[in-house]
Amino acid sequence: MSNKRRQFIKLAGLTTMGVAGVGIKAFALKNDDNNNLNNHMPKTISELSNNEYLDEKTSVIGLYGAWANSLNANKVPSFSFRRKEFTNVAQWQKAARQRAIDRLGIPDVGGLPKVSVNKQYTYDGLHIEELTWQLPYGRPTEAILLKPVNAKGKLPGILAFHDHGGNKFFGRLKITRTSDNQLPSMKGHQDVYYSGFAWANEMAKRGYVVLVSDAFTFASRRVKYEDVPEFMRKGKNDNDENNPENIQAYNDWAGEHEHLMAKSLFCAGTTWPGVFFAEDRKALDILCARPDVDATRVGCGGLSGGGIRTVFMAGLDPRIKCAVDVGFMSTWTDFLLHKSYTHTWMTYVPLLPNELDFPEILGLRVPLPTLVLNDNEDQLYTLPEMKRAEQILTEVYKKAGAENNFRCSYYPGPHKFDVKMQSEAFDWFDQWLKA
Repeated sequence: MSNKRRQFIKLAGLTTMGVAGVGIKAFALKNDDNNNLNNHMPKTISELSNNEYLDEKTSVIGLYGAWANSLNANKVPSFSFRRKEFTNVAQWQKAARQRAIDRLGIPDVGGLPKVSVNKQYTYDGLHIEELTWQLPYGRPTEAILLKPVNAKGKLPGILAFHDHGGNKFFGRLKITRTSDNQLPSMKGHQDVYYSGFAWANEMAKRGYVVLVSDAFTFASRRVKYEDVPEFMRKGKNDNDENNPENIQAYNDWAGEHEHLMAKSLFCAGTTWPGVFFAEDRKALDILCARPDVDATRVGCGGLSGGGIRTVFMAGLDPRIKCAVDVGFMSTWTDFLLHKSYTHTWMTYVPLLPNELDFPEILGLRVPLPTLVLNDNEDQLYTLPEMKRAEQILTEVYKKAGAENNFRCSYYPGPHKFDVKMQSEAFDWFDQWLKA
Protein backbone atom coordinates (compact mmCIF):
# COMPACT_ATOMS: atom_id res chain seq x y z
CA MET A 1 0.00 0.00 0.00
CA SER A 2 1.36 3.41 -0.96
CA ASN A 3 2.10 6.06 1.65
CA LYS A 4 -0.47 8.31 -0.01
CA ARG A 5 -3.17 5.67 0.31
CA ARG A 6 -2.23 4.78 3.88
CA GLN A 7 -2.19 8.40 4.98
CA PHE A 8 -5.58 9.10 3.41
CA ILE A 9 -7.15 6.15 5.18
CA LYS A 10 -5.73 7.25 8.51
CA LEU A 11 -6.98 10.79 8.07
CA ALA A 12 -10.39 9.89 6.73
CA GLY A 13 -10.93 7.10 9.23
CA LEU A 14 -12.17 4.79 6.50
CA THR A 15 -12.54 1.05 6.65
CA THR A 16 -14.92 0.65 3.83
CA MET A 17 -18.02 -1.01 4.14
CA GLY A 18 -19.76 -0.72 1.61
CA VAL A 19 -18.01 -0.41 1.43
CA ALA A 20 -20.42 -1.82 1.13
CA GLY A 21 -21.75 -2.00 1.37
CA VAL A 22 -18.09 -1.63 -0.61
CA GLY A 23 -17.66 -3.15 2.60
CA ILE A 24 -18.58 -1.82 5.30
CA LYS A 25 -17.61 0.18 7.97
CA ALA A 26 -14.56 2.31 8.13
CA PHE A 27 -12.01 0.53 10.14
CA ALA A 28 -9.98 3.24 11.79
CA LEU A 29 -11.06 2.25 15.26
CA LYS A 30 -10.77 4.65 18.14
CA ASN A 31 -8.93 3.83 21.32
CA ASP A 32 -11.56 3.41 24.02
CA ASP A 33 -10.62 2.53 27.57
CA ASN A 34 -14.05 1.00 28.05
CA ASN A 35 -13.72 -1.30 25.08
CA ASN A 36 -10.89 -3.81 25.30
CA LEU A 37 -11.73 -5.22 21.88
CA ASN A 38 -11.07 -1.88 20.23
CA ASN A 39 -7.90 -1.38 22.26
CA HIS A 40 -6.31 -4.47 20.77
CA MET A 41 -7.52 -4.20 17.20
CA PRO A 42 -5.59 -2.73 14.29
CA LYS A 43 -6.10 0.99 13.93
CA THR A 44 -6.12 1.31 10.13
CA ILE A 45 -6.96 -0.80 7.14
CA SER A 46 -3.29 -1.09 6.28
CA GLU A 47 -2.71 -3.06 9.49
CA LEU A 48 -5.35 -5.65 8.64
CA SER A 49 -4.87 -8.94 6.87
CA ASN A 50 -7.52 -10.92 5.05
CA ASN A 51 -6.22 -13.99 6.84
CA GLU A 52 -6.63 -12.40 10.27
CA TYR A 53 -7.85 -14.94 12.86
CA LEU A 54 -8.02 -17.72 10.27
CA ASP A 55 -7.25 -20.75 12.43
CA GLU A 56 -9.19 -23.50 14.13
CA LYS A 57 -8.67 -22.33 17.72
CA THR A 58 -9.79 -18.71 17.73
CA SER A 59 -12.76 -16.69 16.52
CA VAL A 60 -14.11 -13.19 17.00
CA ILE A 61 -16.54 -14.63 19.56
CA GLY A 62 -13.96 -16.76 21.34
CA LEU A 63 -14.75 -20.35 22.26
CA TYR A 64 -18.32 -19.90 21.11
CA GLY A 65 -17.23 -19.59 17.48
CA ALA A 66 -16.73 -23.30 16.82
CA TRP A 67 -20.06 -24.14 18.44
CA ALA A 68 -21.98 -21.42 16.56
CA ASN A 69 -20.38 -22.41 13.27
CA SER A 70 -21.28 -26.07 13.88
CA LEU A 71 -24.98 -25.19 13.75
CA ASN A 72 -24.74 -24.95 9.96
CA ALA A 73 -21.28 -26.37 9.23
CA ASN A 74 -21.19 -29.11 6.61
CA LYS A 75 -24.89 -28.56 5.92
CA VAL A 76 -26.31 -27.42 2.63
CA PRO A 77 -28.83 -24.70 3.53
CA SER A 78 -32.47 -25.73 3.21
CA PHE A 79 -33.25 -23.49 0.21
CA SER A 80 -29.93 -23.92 -1.58
CA PHE A 81 -30.18 -24.87 -5.25
CA ARG A 82 -27.27 -27.20 -4.57
CA ARG A 83 -29.61 -29.57 -2.73
CA LYS A 84 -30.56 -32.70 -4.69
CA GLU A 85 -34.30 -32.19 -4.32
CA PHE A 86 -34.18 -28.96 -6.34
CA THR A 87 -34.06 -29.81 -10.04
CA ASN A 88 -36.28 -27.18 -11.67
CA VAL A 89 -34.68 -23.73 -11.68
CA ALA A 90 -37.93 -21.76 -11.96
CA GLN A 91 -39.71 -23.65 -9.20
CA TRP A 92 -36.73 -23.44 -6.84
CA GLN A 93 -36.20 -19.76 -7.66
CA LYS A 94 -39.79 -18.85 -6.83
CA ALA A 95 -39.68 -20.60 -3.47
CA ALA A 96 -36.18 -19.47 -2.48
CA ARG A 97 -36.76 -15.84 -3.46
CA GLN A 98 -39.97 -15.77 -1.45
CA ARG A 99 -38.17 -17.14 1.59
CA ALA A 100 -35.46 -14.48 1.27
CA ILE A 101 -38.11 -11.77 0.88
CA ASP A 102 -39.89 -13.03 3.99
CA ARG A 103 -36.69 -12.94 6.03
CA LEU A 104 -35.80 -9.44 4.83
CA GLY A 105 -39.12 -8.00 5.96
CA ILE A 106 -39.12 -5.57 3.03
CA PRO A 107 -41.26 -2.54 3.94
CA ASP A 108 -43.89 -1.06 1.64
CA VAL A 109 -42.56 2.35 0.56
CA GLY A 110 -45.46 3.29 -1.69
CA GLY A 111 -45.88 3.61 -5.44
CA LEU A 112 -43.79 5.38 -8.02
CA PRO A 113 -42.88 8.75 -6.51
CA LYS A 114 -42.99 12.04 -8.38
CA VAL A 115 -39.48 12.86 -9.57
CA SER A 116 -38.33 16.47 -9.66
CA VAL A 117 -35.51 17.64 -11.90
CA ASN A 118 -33.90 20.35 -9.79
CA LYS A 119 -31.09 21.12 -12.20
CA GLN A 120 -29.72 19.87 -15.52
CA TYR A 121 -26.52 20.73 -17.37
CA THR A 122 -23.66 19.25 -19.34
CA TYR A 123 -20.21 18.33 -18.07
CA ASP A 124 -17.40 16.26 -19.58
CA GLY A 125 -19.50 15.06 -22.48
CA LEU A 126 -22.41 14.07 -20.26
CA HIS A 127 -25.93 15.31 -19.78
CA ILE A 128 -26.47 15.46 -16.01
CA GLU A 129 -29.71 15.75 -14.05
CA GLU A 130 -29.95 16.42 -10.32
CA LEU A 131 -33.09 14.65 -9.14
CA THR A 132 -35.14 14.35 -5.97
CA TRP A 133 -38.11 12.22 -4.97
CA GLN A 134 -40.04 11.91 -1.72
CA LEU A 135 -40.68 8.55 -0.09
CA PRO A 136 -43.40 8.28 2.58
CA TYR A 137 -40.81 8.83 5.32
CA GLY A 138 -37.63 10.84 5.85
CA ARG A 139 -36.23 13.70 3.82
CA PRO A 140 -36.30 13.66 0.00
CA THR A 141 -33.89 11.29 -1.74
CA GLU A 142 -31.34 13.10 -3.87
CA ALA A 143 -29.87 11.46 -6.95
CA ILE A 144 -27.69 12.14 -9.97
CA LEU A 145 -28.49 10.87 -13.44
CA LEU A 146 -25.88 10.80 -16.19
CA LYS A 147 -26.00 9.94 -19.90
CA PRO A 148 -24.07 10.92 -23.04
CA VAL A 149 -24.81 14.36 -24.45
CA ASN A 150 -27.07 14.21 -27.51
CA ALA A 151 -27.91 10.54 -26.90
CA LYS A 152 -30.78 9.36 -29.09
CA GLY A 153 -33.38 6.68 -28.49
CA LYS A 154 -33.53 4.24 -25.61
CA LEU A 155 -30.23 3.38 -23.93
CA PRO A 156 -29.40 0.55 -21.53
CA GLY A 157 -29.56 1.62 -17.90
CA ILE A 158 -27.30 1.13 -14.89
CA LEU A 159 -28.29 1.49 -11.25
CA ALA A 160 -24.94 2.47 -9.73
CA PHE A 161 -24.54 1.96 -5.98
CA HIS A 162 -22.15 4.07 -3.92
CA ASP A 163 -20.03 2.55 -1.16
CA HIS A 164 -20.23 2.92 2.62
CA GLY A 165 -16.61 3.73 3.40
CA GLY A 166 -17.35 4.80 6.97
CA ASN A 167 -18.60 8.04 5.44
CA LYS A 168 -22.37 8.47 5.74
CA PHE A 169 -22.26 12.23 5.31
CA PHE A 170 -21.81 11.60 1.58
CA GLY A 171 -23.45 9.19 -0.85
CA ARG A 172 -24.00 9.84 -4.57
CA LEU A 173 -20.96 12.15 -4.78
CA LYS A 174 -18.61 9.27 -3.99
CA ILE A 175 -18.87 7.79 -7.47
CA THR A 176 -19.85 10.81 -9.59
CA ARG A 177 -18.23 14.04 -10.71
CA THR A 178 -20.37 16.95 -11.88
CA SER A 179 -17.88 19.82 -12.18
CA ASP A 180 -14.18 20.66 -12.02
CA ASN A 181 -14.76 21.99 -8.51
CA GLN A 182 -14.93 18.61 -6.83
CA LEU A 183 -14.86 18.49 -3.04
CA PRO A 184 -11.32 17.56 -1.86
CA SER A 185 -12.69 14.77 0.33
CA MET A 186 -14.51 13.21 -2.61
CA LYS A 187 -11.45 13.52 -4.83
CA GLY A 188 -9.43 11.77 -2.15
CA HIS A 189 -12.08 9.08 -1.82
CA GLN A 190 -12.03 8.39 -5.54
CA ASP A 191 -8.23 8.41 -5.61
CA VAL A 192 -8.09 5.72 -2.93
CA TYR A 193 -10.89 3.42 -3.99
CA TYR A 194 -11.47 4.11 -7.69
CA SER A 195 -8.05 4.98 -9.20
CA GLY A 196 -9.15 8.61 -9.30
CA PHE A 197 -12.19 7.95 -11.49
CA ALA A 198 -15.85 8.71 -10.95
CA TRP A 199 -16.91 5.31 -12.22
CA ALA A 200 -20.57 6.24 -12.75
CA ASN A 201 -19.42 8.95 -15.19
CA GLU A 202 -17.15 6.53 -17.03
CA MET A 203 -20.01 4.06 -17.33
CA ALA A 204 -22.34 6.70 -18.74
CA LYS A 205 -19.77 7.71 -21.36
CA ARG A 206 -19.98 4.20 -22.82
CA GLY A 207 -23.61 4.78 -23.78
CA TYR A 208 -25.68 4.19 -20.65
CA VAL A 209 -28.21 6.07 -18.58
CA VAL A 210 -26.74 5.81 -15.08
CA LEU A 211 -28.69 6.60 -11.91
CA VAL A 212 -26.93 7.12 -8.57
CA SER A 213 -29.16 7.77 -5.55
CA ASP A 214 -28.33 8.26 -1.88
CA ALA A 215 -28.84 5.08 0.11
CA PHE A 216 -30.85 4.89 3.32
CA THR A 217 -28.96 6.77 6.12
CA PHE A 218 -26.47 8.36 3.68
CA ALA A 219 -26.20 12.01 2.57
CA SER A 220 -29.72 13.32 1.88
CA ARG A 221 -31.13 10.24 3.66
CA ARG A 222 -28.90 10.46 6.71
CA VAL A 223 -30.05 10.79 10.30
CA LYS A 224 -29.54 14.37 11.48
CA TYR A 225 -28.73 15.47 15.00
CA GLU A 226 -31.87 17.58 15.18
CA ASP A 227 -34.01 14.48 14.68
CA VAL A 228 -32.76 12.55 17.72
CA PRO A 229 -33.20 13.28 21.44
CA GLU A 230 -30.89 15.84 22.99
CA PHE A 231 -29.03 13.29 25.10
CA MET A 232 -27.91 11.47 21.90
CA ARG A 233 -26.51 14.56 20.20
CA LYS A 234 -23.55 14.93 22.55
CA GLY A 235 -23.65 18.69 22.10
CA LYS A 236 -23.50 18.47 18.28
CA ASN A 237 -25.76 20.29 15.83
CA ASP A 238 -26.31 20.39 12.09
CA ASN A 239 -24.84 23.87 11.60
CA ASP A 240 -21.76 24.43 9.44
CA GLU A 241 -22.10 20.96 7.98
CA ASN A 242 -19.45 21.54 5.32
CA ASN A 243 -16.65 21.99 7.82
CA PRO A 244 -14.30 18.97 7.43
CA GLU A 245 -13.99 18.52 11.19
CA ASN A 246 -17.77 18.54 11.57
CA ILE A 247 -18.12 16.03 8.74
CA GLN A 248 -15.67 13.68 10.42
CA ALA A 249 -17.43 14.16 13.76
CA TYR A 250 -20.74 13.30 12.09
CA ASN A 251 -19.30 10.16 10.50
CA ASP A 252 -17.96 9.04 13.88
CA TRP A 253 -21.34 9.67 15.46
CA ALA A 254 -23.21 7.94 12.63
CA GLY A 255 -21.02 4.87 12.96
CA GLU A 256 -21.86 4.63 16.65
CA HIS A 257 -25.55 5.08 15.84
CA GLU A 258 -25.77 2.10 13.50
CA HIS A 259 -26.50 -0.51 16.15
CA LEU A 260 -29.44 1.59 17.37
CA MET A 261 -30.85 1.85 13.86
CA ALA A 262 -30.49 -1.90 13.30
CA LYS A 263 -32.16 -2.78 16.62
CA SER A 264 -35.00 -0.36 15.93
CA LEU A 265 -35.54 -1.80 12.45
CA PHE A 266 -35.70 -5.30 13.94
CA CYS A 267 -38.32 -4.03 16.39
CA ALA A 268 -40.28 -2.67 13.43
CA GLY A 269 -40.30 -6.11 11.83
CA THR A 270 -37.84 -5.25 9.09
CA THR A 271 -34.08 -5.35 8.46
CA TRP A 272 -31.45 -2.95 7.19
CA PRO A 273 -30.93 -4.94 3.95
CA GLY A 274 -34.72 -4.98 3.59
CA VAL A 275 -34.91 -1.18 3.72
CA PHE A 276 -31.95 -0.87 1.35
CA PHE A 277 -33.76 -3.13 -1.10
CA ALA A 278 -37.08 -1.28 -0.81
CA GLU A 279 -35.46 2.08 -1.53
CA ASP A 280 -33.16 0.76 -4.26
CA ARG A 281 -36.10 -0.96 -5.93
CA LYS A 282 -37.88 2.40 -6.01
CA ALA A 283 -34.83 3.89 -7.73
CA LEU A 284 -34.97 1.02 -10.20
CA ASP A 285 -38.64 1.77 -10.85
CA ILE A 286 -37.72 5.38 -11.60
CA LEU A 287 -34.88 4.39 -13.93
CA CYS A 288 -36.98 1.86 -15.83
CA ALA A 289 -39.87 4.33 -16.23
CA ARG A 290 -37.73 6.88 -18.07
CA PRO A 291 -38.45 7.24 -21.81
CA ASP A 292 -34.70 7.25 -22.57
CA VAL A 293 -34.10 3.87 -20.90
CA ASP A 294 -34.61 0.42 -22.38
CA ALA A 295 -36.09 -1.35 -19.35
CA THR A 296 -35.20 -4.74 -20.84
CA ARG A 297 -31.48 -3.89 -20.64
CA VAL A 298 -30.76 -2.74 -17.10
CA GLY A 299 -27.87 -3.67 -14.81
CA CYS A 300 -26.58 -2.75 -11.38
CA GLY A 301 -23.26 -2.79 -9.53
CA GLY A 302 -21.11 -1.23 -6.88
CA LEU A 303 -18.21 -1.57 -4.49
CA SER A 304 -18.44 -2.76 -0.90
CA GLY A 305 -21.62 -1.24 0.52
CA GLY A 306 -22.62 -0.95 -3.11
CA GLY A 307 -21.67 -4.60 -3.46
CA ILE A 308 -24.03 -5.74 -0.75
CA ARG A 309 -26.84 -3.71 -2.30
CA THR A 310 -26.01 -5.41 -5.61
CA VAL A 311 -26.29 -8.85 -3.99
CA PHE A 312 -29.84 -8.24 -2.80
CA MET A 313 -31.09 -6.17 -5.74
CA ALA A 314 -29.69 -8.51 -8.39
CA GLY A 315 -30.72 -11.61 -6.47
CA LEU A 316 -34.31 -10.57 -5.90
CA ASP A 317 -35.36 -8.39 -8.85
CA PRO A 318 -35.26 -10.11 -12.26
CA ARG A 319 -35.34 -6.73 -14.04
CA ILE A 320 -31.59 -6.61 -13.32
CA LYS A 321 -30.32 -8.37 -16.43
CA CYS A 322 -26.62 -7.97 -15.61
CA ALA A 323 -24.90 -7.58 -12.24
CA VAL A 324 -21.39 -6.69 -11.08
CA ASP A 325 -20.67 -7.24 -7.39
CA VAL A 326 -17.37 -5.65 -6.32
CA GLY A 327 -15.65 -6.22 -3.00
CA PHE A 328 -18.52 -7.88 -1.19
CA MET A 329 -18.51 -11.63 -1.54
CA SER A 330 -17.79 -14.21 1.11
CA THR A 331 -19.71 -16.67 3.31
CA TRP A 332 -21.70 -16.44 6.53
CA THR A 333 -18.96 -18.57 8.11
CA ASP A 334 -16.38 -15.90 7.29
CA PHE A 335 -18.46 -13.23 9.01
CA LEU A 336 -19.27 -15.48 11.96
CA LEU A 337 -15.76 -16.65 12.76
CA HIS A 338 -13.43 -14.01 11.37
CA LYS A 339 -14.74 -10.79 9.90
CA SER A 340 -18.00 -9.56 11.45
CA TYR A 341 -16.00 -6.79 13.16
CA THR A 342 -15.13 -5.29 9.77
CA HIS A 343 -18.80 -4.95 8.77
CA THR A 344 -21.75 -2.93 9.98
CA TRP A 345 -25.22 -4.08 10.87
CA MET A 346 -26.24 -3.45 7.25
CA THR A 347 -25.12 -6.94 6.26
CA TYR A 348 -27.22 -9.29 8.33
CA VAL A 349 -30.60 -10.97 7.93
CA PRO A 350 -31.70 -13.07 10.92
CA LEU A 351 -32.35 -16.76 10.21
CA LEU A 352 -31.54 -16.53 6.49
CA PRO A 353 -28.17 -18.33 6.92
CA ASN A 354 -30.16 -21.49 7.73
CA GLU A 355 -31.69 -21.32 4.28
CA LEU A 356 -29.18 -19.65 1.95
CA ASP A 357 -25.47 -19.06 2.28
CA PHE A 358 -24.50 -15.47 1.55
CA PRO A 359 -23.38 -16.03 -2.08
CA GLU A 360 -26.61 -17.92 -2.76
CA ILE A 361 -28.58 -14.67 -2.30
CA LEU A 362 -26.85 -13.41 -5.44
CA GLY A 363 -27.26 -16.88 -6.95
CA LEU A 364 -31.03 -16.45 -6.85
CA ARG A 365 -30.66 -14.64 -10.19
CA VAL A 366 -29.31 -17.68 -12.06
CA PRO A 367 -29.06 -17.96 -15.08
CA LEU A 368 -28.80 -14.18 -15.52
CA PRO A 369 -25.20 -12.97 -16.05
CA THR A 370 -23.22 -12.17 -12.91
CA LEU A 371 -19.66 -10.94 -12.37
CA VAL A 372 -17.94 -10.93 -8.97
CA LEU A 373 -14.73 -8.92 -8.58
CA ASN A 374 -12.50 -9.59 -5.57
CA ASP A 375 -9.21 -8.23 -4.22
CA ASN A 376 -6.75 -10.85 -3.02
CA GLU A 377 -5.70 -8.77 -0.03
CA ASP A 378 -9.17 -7.47 0.81
CA GLN A 379 -9.13 -6.81 4.55
CA LEU A 380 -12.87 -7.38 4.94
CA TYR A 381 -12.78 -11.12 4.19
CA THR A 382 -10.53 -14.14 4.34
CA LEU A 383 -9.31 -15.40 0.98
CA PRO A 384 -10.29 -19.06 1.58
CA GLU A 385 -13.91 -18.06 2.25
CA MET A 386 -13.95 -15.75 -0.77
CA LYS A 387 -12.85 -18.77 -2.79
CA ARG A 388 -15.56 -20.91 -1.17
CA ALA A 389 -18.18 -18.32 -2.12
CA GLU A 390 -16.93 -18.52 -5.70
CA GLN A 391 -17.22 -22.32 -5.60
CA ILE A 392 -20.81 -22.10 -4.33
CA LEU A 393 -21.86 -19.72 -7.10
CA THR A 394 -20.05 -21.84 -9.68
CA GLU A 395 -22.00 -24.91 -8.53
CA VAL A 396 -25.30 -23.03 -8.72
CA TYR A 397 -24.65 -21.78 -12.25
CA LYS A 398 -23.34 -25.12 -13.42
CA LYS A 399 -26.38 -26.97 -12.12
CA ALA A 400 -28.58 -24.47 -13.98
CA GLY A 401 -26.61 -25.09 -17.19
CA ALA A 402 -25.39 -21.48 -17.26
CA GLU A 403 -21.67 -21.79 -16.48
CA ASN A 404 -20.76 -19.13 -19.05
CA ASN A 405 -23.01 -16.57 -17.37
CA PHE A 406 -20.94 -16.43 -14.17
CA ARG A 407 -17.41 -15.16 -13.72
CA CYS A 408 -15.34 -14.43 -10.64
CA SER A 409 -12.04 -12.55 -10.92
CA TYR A 410 -9.31 -11.68 -8.43
CA TYR A 411 -7.00 -8.67 -8.44
CA PRO A 412 -3.93 -7.88 -6.35
CA GLY A 413 -4.22 -5.36 -3.56
CA PRO A 414 -6.60 -4.32 -0.79
CA HIS A 415 -10.28 -3.34 -0.86
CA LYS A 416 -10.94 -1.24 -3.97
CA PHE A 417 -12.52 -0.96 -7.42
CA ASP A 418 -9.52 0.21 -9.41
CA VAL A 419 -9.24 1.06 -13.09
CA LYS A 420 -8.39 -2.50 -14.19
CA MET A 421 -11.38 -3.87 -12.31
CA GLN A 422 -13.56 -1.14 -13.80
CA SER A 423 -12.44 -2.15 -17.28
CA GLU A 424 -13.56 -5.74 -16.72
CA ALA A 425 -16.83 -4.59 -15.17
CA PHE A 426 -17.64 -2.20 -18.02
CA ASP A 427 -16.83 -4.83 -20.63
CA TRP A 428 -19.11 -7.29 -18.82
CA PHE A 429 -21.99 -4.81 -18.90
CA ASP A 430 -21.34 -4.16 -22.60
CA GLN A 431 -21.29 -7.87 -23.37
CA TRP A 432 -24.71 -8.52 -21.86
CA LEU A 433 -26.58 -5.22 -22.18
CA LYS A 434 -25.46 -4.06 -25.62
CA ALA A 435 -25.56 -7.34 -27.52
